Amino acid sequence: MTEFATEHSTPSLAESVRRVVIVGGGLAGLAAASALAARGMAVTVLESRPRLGGRASSIVDRDTGETIDNCQHVAMGCCTSFRHFCDATGCSDLFETQKELYFVGPPGQTKVVRFAASSLPAPLHLASSFLRMPWFTLGEKRQIAFGLRRLTKARLETDRSFQAWLDEQRQSETVQRRFWHLILVSALSESLDRISFHHARKVFVDGFLSCREGWEVSIPTVPLDDVYETRIAAALRKHGADIRVKSGVRRLVMSGGHVVGVELRDGSEVAGDEFVLAVPQYLVKSMLPDELSEHPGVAALDRLETAPIASVHLWYDQPLTELPHATFVDRLSQWMFNRTVLSSVQPPSCRSPLPLGGEVAVSAAGEGGGEQGCRLQVVISAAHDLSGMSEKEVIAKVDAELREVWPDNHEARLLKGRMITEHRAVFSPLPGVDEIRALQQSPIPNLQLAGDWTRTGWPATMEGAVRSGYLAAENILGRCGAAASVVPSDLPSARLFRWLMS
Repeated sequence: MTEFATEHSTPSLAESVRRVVIVGGGLAGLAAASALAARGMAVTVLESRPRLGGRASSIVDRDTGETIDNCQHVAMGCCTSFRHFCDATGCSDLFETQKELYFVGPPGQTKVVRFAASSLPAPLHLASSFLRMPWFTLGEKRQIAFGLRRLTKARLETDRSFQAWLDEQRQSETVQRRFWHLILVSALSESLDRISFHHARKVFVDGFLSCREGWEVSIPTVPLDDVYETRIAAALRKHGADIRVKSGVRRLVMSGGHVVGVELRDGSEVAGDEFVLAVPQYLVKSMLPDELSEHPGVAALDRLETAPIASVHLWYDQPLTELPHATFVDRLSQWMFNRTVLSSVQPPSCRSPLPLGGEVAVSAAGEGGGEQGCRLQVVISAAHDLSGMSEKEVIAKVDAELREVWPDNHEARLLKGRMITEHRAVFSPLPGVDEIRALQQSPIPNLQLAGDWTRTGWPATMEGAVRSGYLAAENILGRCGAAASVVPSDLPSARLFRWLMS
């Protein structure tokens, strides 16, 4: 296993050493800044772009003037570090927790089924919703239940592809496509043959099986720019953090085996005592000294592969649906987020109750909504196959799929479509990938690495990014003689789940 083991001893630093320079204003860098600034460190965050957020950012659409996100970012209930970060930076109210999801059946079976927890304890809390999904036969449901049972008890010393494991469990191609792939492609943005067993198991066990709240999804109700610029940046500045955008870093400045500063692209330098490099993995080597480029922990970063995520924004002159979101089975479209409904910040308790497990009744276009239009955002993860399609073709395909699901709204006119693709959105969770992910402690004593690509125990998620920043902060606090635990505890497993695992 590749370790970022340092050859230098780690000195016990005096409490006066408090200047921390963080390179990168994405979630990892901001999480480290939050943990350190709240504990009295003098923090400077340097971000090369004009805005914070990294890959979780927004742009202004020139035609409509609306601020739209490059991709929809959501967090599950099991993401305890991300939720802690939101609480600490005062932005939790900008997210709405969805205690029910909506699944759209495959073509020809376009029922919209409400998926919600029953009163049963985990891992049985979601069983009734799953059993009501009409596009699975009784035999297929038994296959899935068998696979989930085996998954909770499985212990593999050697990682392998999740598809190989599913084949071994005799999961049919239909079950793999309509169930296992449906969940994992959204969570990990890869196909089953490119997902490690360990990462797939974590998604299902932590998210759906071990506790009642792990599966609940939190969705931002405002553009991501508002989350980062309005709330998070303000909270950090309140703690004295110096946040600088349009401040790209060219390289680290070294002296005596330690980092003493960073050189910006304009030639100026920023000095510090402790440093966090919170940039994408493919930028790390360009900022490190040449003599470290062949270090095993650094060279291994070249082997991390990435996957693209596409986001299709559609503007209609009338509402297609009142649902806040939906997950699609067997379609190019995977997740639909109704930005018009979500942006209304209407609490779930104010919405009309929908039948559990049955077909959801949705108002026709314009009914009860006047002339109000709507904007839908459709996410396509693991978007490798879109490389052979033009933007116009993808938009037309997504529009046709939405109209198939909601045919009563055929009069709704598509005013505009736009596709944004984040080509290196996440690292691919291939078998064995954790062995080449870097630890937060770099080979340089006073330099930490942060990013969802570092070794956190989590895949490429917002949770993984925040955890990496927290772990980097823990290392710095320990080096400064102020050791503290920053990463919060995971959600506790239900008693019944623990009994079934025994």
